[in-house]
Amino acid sequence: MNISTRDFIGAGGLAAAGLALNACGAPQKTNELSAVQVKTQMSSLITMTKKAPKITKADYVARIEKAQNLMQQFGIGALILESGASLQYFTGISWWRSERLTAAVLPVVGKIGVVTPQFEEPSIRESMMVGNDVRVWNEHESPFKRVVGILKDRGVLSGKIAIEDSVRYFAVKGIQNAGRSYELVSGGPIVWGCRMYKSPKEIELMQLANNVTIAAYRFTYPKIEIGMTPRDISSLMSKATEALGANNEFSLVLLNEASAYPHGSKISQTVKDGGVVLMDCGASVNGYQSDISRTIVIGEPSKRQSEIWNLVRDGQALAFETAKLGTATGKVDDAVRKLYESKGFGPGYKLPGLSHRTGHGIGLEGHEQVNFVHGETTRLAPGMCLSNEPGLYIMGEFGVRFEDCLYMTETGSKYFTAPPVSLSNPIG
Repeated sequence: MNISTRDFIGAGGLAAAGLALNACGAPQKTNELSAVQVKTQMSSLITMTKKAPKITKADYVARIEKAQNLMQQFGIGALILESGASLQYFTGISWWRSERLTAAVLPVVGKIGVVTPQFEEPSIRESMMVGNDVRVWNEHESPFKRVVGILKDRGVLSGKIAIEDSVRYFAVKGIQNAGRSYELVSGGPIVWGCRMYKSPKEIELMQLANNVTIAAYRFTYPKIEIGMTPRDISSLMSKATEALGANNEFSLVLLNEASAYPHGSKISQTVKDGGVVLMDCGASVNGYQSDISRTIVIGEPSKRQSEIWNLVRDGQALAFETAKLGTATGKVDDAVRKLYESKGFGPGYKLPGLSHRTGHGIGLEGHEQVNFVHGETTRLAPGMCLSNEPGLYIMGEFGVRFEDCLYMTETGSKYFTAPPVSLSNPIG
C-alpha cells in the first residue's frame, strides 16, 4: 500500500469523513456523510496495481512444458481444455462458454492447437499468447472433428486423452463420437499438477489483490451507518476496490440474523445498533483473486457476540498453526472442528456450528483445488494457496466468519493479510 492511500484510509480518513470510533472500534456517526463527500473521498483513493506483473509468453510456454512432462508420466497423449480458467492459464485466452465450442488441444509433444467458431477467430487470436494453429468451424460443421484433426496431426492416433474436469458433457460426448480410437480420462492430475502450485509471479499478483481488498475494507468500514442496507455497503466496497486498481469480483454483505446464512438470505436487512455485519469480498489483479471475510458489530457487542467472535478467531489461528508443510489438508479442517465441538458446537457440520469446510484453494478462480476439508489427503506443499475461513453460525441470531488467504513457502505457511485479533480492530 502506498503512503497516501494508507493515510487516507487510516485515522485521518475517519476524521475527514466526520466519523469517529467508539470504545469498541465500531463506526459512530458524528455528522451527516453526504454523497458528495463519499464521491470526493473515493476520488482520493490511489491505484495500488500500476506495477502489477504480467503473465508473459515465456510463462505460458513453461506451463505447457510442465503439463507435457506430466502427460508423459501418466501416459497421456493430449490434454483438452474448454473455455474457462484452465484455458486462460495455459494459453492466455480468456473466453466465455456458450453452446459454440472453443477449446484447446495440448499435445504431449508439439504445439498447441485451438478450435473456435469461424467468426470468433480474430478475437481468439488477440488474446492467444502461444501457438498459431487456430482451426475454425462454421455453424453447420462439427467442432469435434476439428479437435480430432489436431490430435491426428500431432501424431496422437489412439490412447488416453485427458479432458479437463469442467469440460461440459456435450463436448466430451462429441469428441468421443468423433474419435472412437481414444480413451477419454480425467485431466485433473495434469491441470492441478500445474495450477495448484503458484509461481512467485502468481503469488505477487494475489498479494496485490489482497492488498486492494483489505484497503477497500478499511475505506468502507468507518462509513457503515445505522439504517444502511447490504446494497449500500456493497456499493461502497465495490467502488473502492475499483478505485484502488483491481477488478471487483464480489462484495457480499449480510446483516444481523442473515449473517447466519453463509452465502445470503432473503431476510430484509438494515444496519442496527448492536447488530452484526458480515462481509465476504474479493478482487482480482490480472486474473488472480483475493477472498477476505470480516465480521463486525455496530456499537457495543453483547457478551455472546464477543464470545463467538473470539472463538472463531481462535479457530482461524488454529487452522493456520496446523497448516504445516507435509500436512494433509483435511487435518486442518479436523483441528478446527474438534475445537468447536469441544465448546458445544456441531458435531460435524450440524448447526449451530461450522456448516462448511474450513477453506478452499484459490488462484485464477475464487474456488479451486485443493480444500481444507475432512478426508482430503493432498499434502501441503510450496506454492499452494488456500483460504482460511472457519465460521460459526447460529440460526435466528447471527453468524461470524473470518477469511484470510495463505500460501505455502519453503519454510511454511504465510498469510497474504493479517487476520483481526479483536472486535476493537475487526479489519486487521
